[in-house]
Amino acid sequence: MSVPSSDIEIIRLLLARLERISVDSHEAHRASGVRGALLKELERMETGQGGNEAHLRFLEERGFAILNKAARRK
Repeated sequence: MSVPSSDIEIIRLLLARLERISVDSHEAHRASGVRGALLKELERMETGQGGNEAHLRFLEERGFAILNKAARRK
């Protein structure tokens, strides 16, 4: 799978934001799982092992949804 560098930058930004969610928040556990899965997909892309584009898009959507929920709770 060939992913544009702009998509990789968005993934990295999303990873950084998910990492900053407070451990005490309700979304922390979900954020951790999505972050781990995104890291695996990013590593696969960077090492040329390919990846599942549909799964990557799903993880991005979940990550942004978690960030939205966390932001609303503040």
